[in-house]
Amino acid sequence: MKPEPAFSPPCGPVTGWRDGDVVRATGIPYAAAGRFQPPVSAPDRTGVLAATSLSPACPQAPVPFLDDILGTRYGELPGSEDCQRLSITMPAGLDDGERVPVMVWLHGGSYTSGSGDLAIFDPSALVAENRVIVVSVTYRLGLFGYLSTGTGRPANLGLLDQLEAFRWVQRNIGAFGGDPGRVTAFGQSAGGDAVAHLMATPEAPSLFQRAIIQSAPLGITRGREKMSTAMGIAAEHVTEDTPAMDVVEIEGHVSQVARKFGLIAAMPFGTQYGHSPLPPESGIEDAWNATAPGIEVLIGHTSEEARLFLPRNPVVGRLAKVPVLGTAVVKAINWAVTEAVYGRAARKFARRHAQAGGTAYSYVLSWAAPGNFYGAAHTVDLPLLFGDQQTWAGAGLLTGASWEDINTQGRALRAVWARFAAGEGLASPGGLPGALRYRSVSAG
Repeated sequence: MKPEPAFSPPCGPVTGWRDGDVVRATGIPYAAAGRFQPPVSAPDRTGVLAATSLSPACPQAPVPFLDDILGTRYGELPGSEDCQRLSITMPAGLDDGERVPVMVWLHGGSYTSGSGDLAIFDPSALVAENRVIVVSVTYRLGLFGYLSTGTGRPANLGLLDQLEAFRWVQRNIGAFGGDPGRVTAFGQSAGGDAVAHLMATPEAPSLFQRAIIQSAPLGITRGREKMSTAMGIAAEHVTEDTPAMDVVEIEGHVSQVARKFGLIAAMPFGTQYGHSPLPPESGIEDAWNATAPGIEVLIGHTSEEARLFLPRNPVVGRLAKVPVLGTAVVKAINWAVTEAVYGRAARKFARRHAQAGGTAYSYVLSWAAPGNFYGAAHTVDLPLLFGDQQTWAGAGLLTGASWEDINTQGRALRAVWARFAAGEGLASPGGLPGALRYRSVSAG
């Protein structure tokens, strides 16, 4: 029997486990915090940590429509407020002294659902094919992590958790074969939004040198103060002693308060400007500009983001059934919402970044399962980057596609992401036929 992989980082000795072509060290505490308290770094240990359990999820409510689309199941991971954990997936057989690029993954889920160690985020193919290390971060969500109240309860606790995770990586990843000078922050949806907002902190360029921002809803991150205030009032009666699943239930009611605020209510919870570690909303562009020269960015979205959400809208559902005209109307609505929430804001972010002295690439991902109603919808990038055939077997998003096609396109996309993370840059313009196009963004 092979010995367990053992590591000696500054945080204290860690043993991991071999899993096919990769080695894993899972569920490592990077911080700790009481409810509604800022995180503090996890203390160093002298005893050995057996890093063999997956990170627990932050307590959350089920999202049945996402389970159908992504093939996930509620309760896949145990829930715990003590969720500030990270998991490391590294290639088997790294040479002594070898240092490979590190990619730190922040999961999406509207800041209310998801977890770093869900099977749909398994990075083993990305790691084994491209000789990179992926660190998957779990952080606080919803009322536990993202809403201030008038009584002084802080906002952005999930963002502060993520900063602690990046600090942990800088200090410790070398012991696992990672290069702390080649760290890429990458995330999708709320995770992409978090990556973008981490870039507004002065510390960001010392924590990661690159960022891949996938389908971040940057078009609905401004003008949220009144909505957040109303939500904060509705959440005031939650205390440190309210049972966790009661907090989750109340979170649902608090989300309802946001509904009258229009499109921004599509993601009620999120980063709040003017609360640590973010500047006031009026200062966010200056904050991004200050860090731009130190961070290379790849930012983009799928070509039909809104198709994920359209079937849930009864009006759109009725329109879709109108012969001929229905198809055109749905296409127009999809384009308008995709542009409003994702497209325009992503292009603007890339231009501003380049004008501030940073290197920026923008992309559009257009791969879709043949004949599938969802098309190139929000989240269609996930099966191309993560998981395996078994993981995605029940995903409605992929009905009509063979695993061979998914994996062929996925392998190519994983190579592009890894090449960017390695600091090799991207030929511009470039892409993958029928699946991805990207270009460098000039300052002009």
